[in-house]
Amino acid sequence: MIDSCSIKNQGLISIEQALKKIEATVLPIQAGERVILKSALGRILATEVYSSINIPADKNSAMDGYAFSSQDIFPDQSFSLTLVGTSWAGKPYDKALKKGQCIRIFTGAVVPVNADSVIMQEHIQCKDSIIIFPETTRAKENIRPIGSDIKKDEMLLAAKTKVTANNIGLLASAGIYDVAVKRKLNIAFLSTGDELIAIGQALKAGQIYDSNRYTLSALLSDNNLNANDLGVIADNKKILKETLYAASKTYDVIISTGGASVGEADYIHEILKALGDVSFWKIAIKPGKPLAFGKINNSYFFGLPGNPVSVISTFHKIVYPALLLLAGEISAKKNLQITAICTSHLKKMKGRQEYQRGILTQQESGEFVVRSAGKQGSNIMSAMSVANCYIVLPIDCEDVAVGEKVRVEPFDVFI
Repeated sequence: MIDSCSIKNQGLISIEQALKKIEATVLPIQAGERVILKSALGRILATEVYSSINIPADKNSAMDGYAFSSQDIFPDQSFSLTLVGTSWAGKPYDKALKKGQCIRIFTGAVVPVNADSVIMQEHIQCKDSIIIFPETTRAKENIRPIGSDIKKDEMLLAAKTKVTANNIGLLASAGIYDVAVKRKLNIAFLSTGDELIAIGQALKAGQIYDSNRYTLSALLSDNNLNANDLGVIADNKKILKETLYAASKTYDVIISTGGASVGEADYIHEILKALGDVSFWKIAIKPGKPLAFGKINNSYFFGLPGNPVSVISTFHKIVYPALLLLAGEISAKKNLQITAICTSHLKKMKGRQEYQRGILTQQESGEFVVRSAGKQGSNIMSAMSVANCYIVLPIDCEDVAVGEKVRVEPFDVFI
C-alpha cells in the first residue's frame, strides 16, 4: 500500500527541516527595557547580571550550635569552654573570642573573630555557663566562608537567560533591584472559517464553537509575550488579506488557525505568497501537516491547521521553539524524551512523524509505561485533554504492538 501522505508523493519536509528553516529565518529582537525584579519572571535577560557583593557577605554558621576556636580542641578527649555570649542572625556577637571561650550561635549568624568552628547544639552538654564538648569534636566544620556561594563581581546570570522563580531568588539574595530584559513579543492570533461561532451562542446546523482562540490564548500566556486576540475572520479572501496585512504593521508574530489546507475556502497559502514570503507550507507530521510559515512585512507568520489537536501539537513542536528564538532566549529548549513500554496497540503508517497523545505513568519499579489517551483524530479534544505526553513515532515507523518500547515526550518538560 502506498501512503497517500508520504513525503515523496506530497513534497513534505520533515519537522527537523522545518525547525532549521525557522532557525535560519528568525532574527532575535534587540530592543530592551528595565523592569523591577518582581516583574522579571519569564522575561529574557538582555545583559549579564553581576553581583556587587559577596554571598554570604560574612562568615556565618551553617546551623544552630556553639562557635569556638579549633585551637581549644583537645584531640580525642572532651574539653570545656566558657559561654560568653550569643550571636543571632542579624545581631552578631561583636567581640573577639578569647582562649577558652565559646558563644551560642544560630543558623546564618555571623561567626565572631577568632572563632573558626561550630558544633551542633545536640552534641554538647551544658552546665550553667560551662559548655562540655565531646571527644569527637571536629575542627572547622559547619562554617560558611565569605563568598562561598557567590563572589563579588561574579556573574549571576548570563544574557538571554529566561528568568525563573529560582533565578529571582538568586538575584534578590544579591540585592539586585532591577534587570535589563528584552521587550515582550507582540503577537496577534485569529481564527478563520464561516463555520465558527462564539461561545455562548446557540449552534446552528454546520456550526462549531471556536475553541482554537481559547487554546492559543492559554498557550500564549507567558510573561514574555503580549498576545492580542483578533477574533474570527470569515472565509473571505479580501477581508482576510486586509486583516493580515494590517496586523503585519504592528505585531512581531501573527498566528492564524484554519484555512491553511487546499480547500476552495483555504486562502492562507495564497495570501501569504501574495503579501510576503513562504518559507514552507506542509510538514511531514501528524497531526498538523498543512502548516504555513513565512513573513509578511516584518512579521513572522504561522498558519496553523484548523483542527484543534493540530493547533496544539503544531504550537508545541513548531511555534513555541520559534517564539523562544525570536525572544532571544539563550538556546531553543528541547523536549525531554524518555523510553516507555507501550501497553496499547498503536496504528501508524509510514510517511509522517506522528505525535500520538498518550498517558504516561511510572511503576513502583521505576519503569515507565504509556498507553494511548484514546482516539487519535486531529479533532478529538477529549483524548488531548486527558493526555500528559506525546508518543513520538518516527516517519518510517509502522504499527506498534503491545509491549514494544516507544519514545515519549512528557508535556512541558524541557532540557
